[in-house]
Parts: sequence; structure tokens; C-alpha cells
Amino acid sequence: MDNGYVTFLVLGIVLVAIDGHLIYRAGKGYLHTAYGSPESAQAMNRMVTVLFHLVVLGLVFLISLIDVETGDRTKDVIARLGILLLLIAAAHAVTMTILGRIRDRAIQQQLADEMAEEHRQFEVRHREDGIPHQPTQSPQVVEQTAVEQTTREPRSR
Repeated sequence: MDNGYVTFLVLGIVLVAIDGHLIYRAGKGYLHTAYGSPESAQAMNRMVTVLFHLVVLGLVFLISLIDVETGDRTKDVIARLGILLLLIAAAHAVTMTILGRIRDRAIQQQLADEMAEEHRQFEVRHREDGIPHQPTQSPQVVEQTAVEQTTREPRSR
């Protein structure tokens, strides 16, 4: 087995491991703010990180099969590493985009849930106060309804 081949594989695996670890550490805190639950954030972060490792390690092994002929074994390894670094950078950018989208969706879902809960509480309060739910009305109808409610006799509780 060629020393350049083994050197490339070892360096490639080390680079992927380092970048994957950086993604994992940064993603943990990044997703925690969106999910609120450390367990959910950690599970999603693990899945994204595992996907990153599998894809990029697959690229390492495929690049190792590319025959680069520069006339010097050291330059061959450097050329393969250059290609690998560019692909790792692209994979890192894609992974960051994925984490960002996951975070945005989680935050949007939280906001939708909060708005739905506030709307439900609003409906409950108004039913308890005896104010019937009315769909969106023009300002004149709202004013007329308010006048009618103030002229009614007070209800006994």
C-alpha cells in the first residue's frame, strides 16, 4: 500500500473528525435555543452530525481513489487534500444551512403554538366575561356593540 494513500486517508479522517466535532459542539447550543428541551436539541444535533460524518467520510474514500499525477508523491497528497478541504467546506456550509432551517422551523412552530394558546386564552376570557366572539368587524360595528354593552343592565353573578 502506498504511503501517500495512507497519509491522505489518515489526514482526511482527522480533518472530518475535527470539523464534525466543531459542528456538534456549536449545533448543541444553537438548537437548544430553538427547542427549549436539551434532549430534543441534542437528538437533532446528533442526527445532523452523523449525516455530516457519513457524507464527508464517503467523499474522503472516493477522493482517495482519484489518481492525481503531479510527479511527486507529496504534491499528490497535497492536491487530494486541497480537493478534500474544498468539499469539507461545502459540506460544512450545507450542514450550517440545515441546522439553520431546523432552528427556524422549531422557532416558527413555537411562535405558532404560543399564538394559538394566547388566542385560546383570549376566547376563554371573553366567554367568561359574557362578550360573544365576533369576527373582525368594522370600527362602526365595534363602537355600536360597545355602546350597547354599556347600556345593558348589569348581570348578577
